[in-house]
Amino acid sequence: MTTVVRVPYVPGFARADTAGRAAKTAGRALRERLPRSAQALLPPKTTDRPDAVTAVEHTNAGRLPELTPIRVGRMAAGPFAFLRGSAGLMAHDLTTAPVTGIGAQLCGDAHAANFGLYGDARGGLTIDLNDFDETLHGPWEWDLKRLATSLVLAGREAGAGEDTCLAAARDAAGAYRRTLRLLAKLPVTDAWNAIADEELVSHTDARDLLGTLERVAAKARNNTSARFAAKSTVRTPDGGRHFIDAPPVLRRVPDAEAAAVITALGGYLDTLPDDRLPLLARYAPHDVAFRVVGTGSVGLRSYVVLLLDHRGEPLILQVKEARASALAPHVAKAGFEVPEIPHEGRRVVLGQRRMQVVSDTLLGWATAHIPATGTAGDTRTTETAFQVRQFRNRKGSVDPAALTGEQLDDYARMTGALLARAHAHSADPRVLAGYCGKSEALDDAMGSFATAYADRTEADHAELSAAIAGGRIAAERGV
Repeated sequence: MTTVVRVPYVPGFARADTAGRAAKTAGRALRERLPRSAQALLPPKTTDRPDAVTAVEHTNAGRLPELTPIRVGRMAAGPFAFLRGSAGLMAHDLTTAPVTGIGAQLCGDAHAANFGLYGDARGGLTIDLNDFDETLHGPWEWDLKRLATSLVLAGREAGAGEDTCLAAARDAAGAYRRTLRLLAKLPVTDAWNAIADEELVSHTDARDLLGTLERVAAKARNNTSARFAAKSTVRTPDGGRHFIDAPPVLRRVPDAEAAAVITALGGYLDTLPDDRLPLLARYAPHDVAFRVVGTGSVGLRSYVVLLLDHRGEPLILQVKEARASALAPHVAKAGFEVPEIPHEGRRVVLGQRRMQVVSDTLLGWATAHIPATGTAGDTRTTETAFQVRQFRNRKGSVDPAALTGEQLDDYARMTGALLARAHAHSADPRVLAGYCGKSEALDDAMGSFATAYADRTEADHAELSAAIAGGRIAAERGV
């Protein structure tokens, strides 16, 4: 007589009696409620949709006012640049688009320029998503639609034909779909740790991109704290170093502001694993500077902190302001719960860790009380949440708007595969693979959506450009 051992259900684990096919079947069943072809739908603009200028002005609120003209100027550089700075506006448009209801940890700003190379703890290079300012749990489709749209805009900027741009958007979705099918078939631990390095290039058959990636990788290996410090700091009489002003991108800050940032690093240490503390204990802070970064991030407080070891070798940390995700109000309207966020820097860090296979070993968060910049004797401070990470950690990136048609298509497949792997950490790849399926129905839908939304973005960009020319909004170009 065979004895059947009944295994109790333990919360946090899968049920022992759950069939492996059930998840994929559930995903396939979603097609009846929401056909994949419906993903092509771009709903008309709602009456409460802000115009492009109002949207930019809204997102400029709370930023350092002297820097917002730089942000506007960078967004006005072209439709692709406008998309990069308008994640919230696109999320607004997506709230009325159909969704499957499958949730995943979103990058929130998964455009084609937010993928790249960075260093791991052993000196190797990893390819992955690398910007998580807007990360939040929400509809997986939103990230894929933003990626596909950005590829169309990047291709148009590079002078590619419409067929090439459409093919890139479709192939990003196709790679996303095929990668999910691959991950769904693998043992869980293999799927969890899959394709975050050069193996991805062979998986996506990105041969035309190999030369570009090799050049980017060679440049990334030299993109270090030491190299940045050599260019941006000078020796002091006491043997230390301090930053050199290079306005408006880099400037030293008043002593009180520098002290507030350095003091905040004490709380940052509490967010790191204990085994990292002896490493940082061997460095001493020497200087702090303000550094303008990105397109959408311009106007946020962003500091670089110079640390030196006993030999005078530098390690530079970036301490970057973390604001509420631009997606938060829109994700809620799409039917996804937005939990209370105790600390915006923590949200960014945890979202990054949930999506990447390998994350920065010194990734953490902090709270700083930044002094007011009013009159002398003003003792007011502003409590600000920050994310903290290594600066120039062998980072390298591909400019998608500078790729040839063949390279753009390869890059589309690579980024689509990376996005699928990142989503598979928080959404069951079997469910997603069940919905996405074997046919090219999803690819076609995403390509159609991307083309339509790229047209809308071009119209938004033209509206912003006209407002700049008419003096409605200030812009500083070329910075």
